[in-house]
Amino acid sequence: MRQRIITAVFFVIAVIGGVFGGPLPLFLLVTAIALGCLWELQGLLMPGGRDFRRFAGAAAGYLPVLIFGGCLIWPEAQGDHFTAAALTLGAVAGAMLLLLGAELFLESETPFQNIGAVLTGALYVGLPLALLLSIATPGGAYNPHRVFGLLWLVWTNDTMAYFTGTWFGKNKLYERISPKKTWEGTIGGVLGTLLMAWVLSQYFSDYSASAWLALGAIASAIGTVGDLVESMLKRHAGVKDSGDLLPGHGGMLDRFDSFIFMLPFAWLAIWWLERVG
Repeated sequence: MRQRIITAVFFVIAVIGGVFGGPLPLFLLVTAIALGCLWELQGLLMPGGRDFRRFAGAAAGYLPVLIFGGCLIWPEAQGDHFTAAALTLGAVAGAMLLLLGAELFLESETPFQNIGAVLTGALYVGLPLALLLSIATPGGAYNPHRVFGLLWLVWTNDTMAYFTGTWFGKNKLYERISPKKTWEGTIGGVLGTLLMAWVLSQYFSDYSASAWLALGAIASAIGTVGDLVESMLKRHAGVKDSGDLLPGHGGMLDRFDSFIFMLPFAWLAIWWLERVG
């Protein structure tokens, strides 16, 4: 428990410092999260696979973050999300084709399964975290409030679901995939997240209270699905945790599974909110 608390304290300080420190600290923070999650994900998708494939998969999956990060920290390109999106598509497609060609020389018995693992990394981790960098620069100006708000909503959901489920949980949510999750915990997570969304709306004027509540609903509902998906991946690999990068907490993917999974949906909601006012 002591190790878990120490890790949590340093982790929260690093995240808050990265978010509010400006474009470069946020990019470095997201880079660390992306590389950690991608390395663990490739291990889950290709257990026992060669380190070369695992490294190549993590590198290819990181390309979207690298490109959007460049548009975040390069003043002349801030807010140029169209160019970043076009470059991302080209870079990921090129990486896929190069790796597919490499499979010829590696003489793998499952070349398309290996490429599928690489593509999953880009879609499941790389692109969502790239969208987070896009969320941080509305109209080209850096704004940490929305990034912090989304993180806080997901963490609130995870925390409230855990404690509510521990105290009152009786009815299993999805026992085959995650035996400890309960409907009571899920409902507690939803209610706690909606309350936190309202609190955030009182401090961050980026959106109205109803808009923050909508983001809270997305964070809770989609985030819960994301947690179940990662549990499915771990069952596939036959492991309890995605890794051991965070002592007392498991792996990086264990901590950010819900957050990463909900980011594309949050990005779409924010895109819509900015256009309807």
